[in-house]
Amino acid sequence: QVQLVESGGGLVQAGGSLRLSCAASERTLSSASMGWFRQAPGKEREFVAAIRWSGGVPYYADSVKGRFTISRDNAKNTVVLQMNSLKPEDTAVYYCATTNGVTTPFSVRFRTSYDYWGQGTQVTVSS
Repeated sequence: QVQLVESGGGLVQAGGSLRLSCAASERTLSSASMGWFRQAPGKEREFVAAIRWSGGVPYYADSVKGRFTISRDNAKNTVVLQMNSLKPEDTAVYYCATTNGVTTPFSVRFRTSYDYWGQGTQVTVSS
């Protein structure tokens, strides 16, 4: 059972930055994907960004492209989401997740593709 622990959430003013980290107890396989999702009150959990442990092109939701950057540190089994130019609409609980298998550029954006989830970390952006 893979355990994921997020950290780095908090309160920030609009235009500010936050850095979220997700530490995994293990990697399911080298080509597995690590993803970030978020869920605002009353809304569905939505895709934010994803990257494979083996590298390659990262994937981003259109709403965060150009502002958020996902990266990985394989030596530490950690994935980082650097969030810049934050907006009030970025306020949500952010979850990291990982897959048991290989995803496609299409399926990597769906929460049903992910097998393990962290407990979430709150990000609040004030206007």
